[in-house]
Amino acid sequence: MLIGPVFTREVAIAPRRTRVYFSRAAHAAALLLICWTAWLLLTGTQRVRDVGDLARFGTTLFQILASLQLVLVLFLSALLSASAVAQEKDRKTLVLLLLTRLTNSELVLGRLLASLLDVLVMLAAALPVFMLAALLGGISHAQIARVFAVTVATVLGCGSLGATLALWREKTFQALAMTILVLVLWLAFWSMVDLGVFGDHWFGVSCRHWATGFSPWHALLAASRPVVPTLPELGPLGTPVRLFLVVAGGLAVLLSAVAVARVRAWNPSAEQGEGRREPEPLRETLGQTGAARQEPPATEAGPAEEGSVHAEPRKTRPVWDNPVIWREMRTWAYGRRTLVIKLIYFVLFGIAAAALHRTAAGHNAAGAAEAAAALIALLFLSLVLVNAQAVTSLTAERDGRSLDLLLVTDLTPKEFVFGKLGGVCYNAKEMIALPVLLCGYLGWRQALGLEDLLLLLGALAVLYSFVGMLGIHAGMHYANSRHAIAGSLGTVFFLFVGVATCIWMMIVFSGSFHAQFMPFFVLIVAGGIGLYLVLGARNPSTAIGVASFACPFATFYAVTSYMLDSNIAAFLAMSFAYGFATVALLIPAIDEFDVATGRTNGEI
Repeated sequence: MLIGPVFTREVAIAPRRTRVYFSRAAHAAALLLICWTAWLLLTGTQRVRDVGDLARFGTTLFQILASLQLVLVLFLSALLSASAVAQEKDRKTLVLLLLTRLTNSELVLGRLLASLLDVLVMLAAALPVFMLAALLGGISHAQIARVFAVTVATVLGCGSLGATLALWREKTFQALAMTILVLVLWLAFWSMVDLGVFGDHWFGVSCRHWATGFSPWHALLAASRPVVPTLPELGPLGTPVRLFLVVAGGLAVLLSAVAVARVRAWNPSAEQGEGRREPEPLRETLGQTGAARQEPPATEAGPAEEGSVHAEPRKTRPVWDNPVIWREMRTWAYGRRTLVIKLIYFVLFGIAAAALHRTAAGHNAAGAAEAAAALIALLFLSLVLVNAQAVTSLTAERDGRSLDLLLVTDLTPKEFVFGKLGGVCYNAKEMIALPVLLCGYLGWRQALGLEDLLLLLGALAVLYSFVGMLGIHAGMHYANSRHAIAGSLGTVFFLFVGVATCIWMMIVFSGSFHAQFMPFFVLIVAGGIGLYLVLGARNPSTAIGVASFACPFATFYAVTSYMLDSNIAAFLAMSFAYGFATVALLIPAIDEFDVATGRTNGEI
């Protein structure tokens, strides 16, 4: 057996799933579509005169494809491994695996490699596309080998991080949020090292080379160059790229070793042990729903009667009219140890705030790009965390079988949906409030005008509403937690990272906007089709279909309008498209709540 029966089972049953073939075909097709779009941009805006022009085009295309693939697999591998372990814990199947004869290494390594199998297959399917791009010239096979070596090492390192954190943390949201935050903090720290924030040299080696040896992004940029310089200071490793391969491999081995050594100490968790000493939040909620909810709840139990189940009196808490939002806000529904998540987010917020303050106070135009990138990264991170909070609020209920208990009460669809949305806003309040305060600081320092500030805050309100409702929609319509999390977070990444890639290509292949729009038209339409398959395949709707195609177009139009200094047009496009998409997801969630959650099958 290959690394234990867990991985062997995944290898045996993976070819029976249609999504395995779809994911690798979609990844390769998306890369080919980007190649075709870039070629249309080149021929539509410039003249191809000789082989040198083709070679320069091949080099630029290679860097775009390699960077996009790295960003995709970096977060995908970490989130897939974390969600796979979290699903096992939510469904209580991890405890059953611990009772078998599986060794710790077979359990941890088997689960890790099984969750990364889809990502590794996607990389294998993408290799021929990169080899075809090499036919244009400007790319050597050594460059492709270095890029894929860095990408595979990143997959193993990030996957080990996600699996270890998921084995350590009890709740799904904790695992996903900590995984995302640690990755972003890691990338941000080494980006600051590369910029010289902590000095120019460490131990006789340039900080730029240290950043290449420890950051996957900087390692990829170095690996994609035609020649990687050899540094005598690094000894037998020679190049920073090889240093990164050693660091990523060592990190994967170290994290896996920690997980193997601690898996039985972490599970069952201490949180579960603490939960036995006090009533579970769900049981306390259910005790006040239905007919009992109409009566004033007792504030303190009376003396224990003879034959009573409870041996001693205990206090009970009054429940609000909407018990769902009461549970989200007044109980530890997402675990007691969320302080670490907030602490890491505060650190990232401090980094972004320091960059903006230095730029705004010194009016440093040279650092404006870095400060803007820090703010955009923080805003995008907050959107991802709000979406993760929303989708896990449903998947945790479903995997823990508490959703079935809620559905037998007299909870109305509005109480459930709006209760969950209110809980998302409350539990993610720091992720929402801090970026808003940062935008207000820019307005106070007059880096943004009053009109631009109001437009920005309005657009953020619409986007937060959209990502929250998107997570609720995915959690309701996907029975499998991993599919729900992948569909929800994948939609957010596509709408912003995918469109950002299009804008990058527009900047690289400079030319007329009207000449560039038509090549992107097919790419955006293909993205809209994929978005509709994720959002509307299980619940076909004309409104969801319109929203699936409107959101990519609106995002593309809004970014280009902002680049052309048309802020009002950007705001109107984003508000209309994403506001309409939010309503398109909200109405079916309420009107078809019973069918979507399985309360009824829709038959009379």
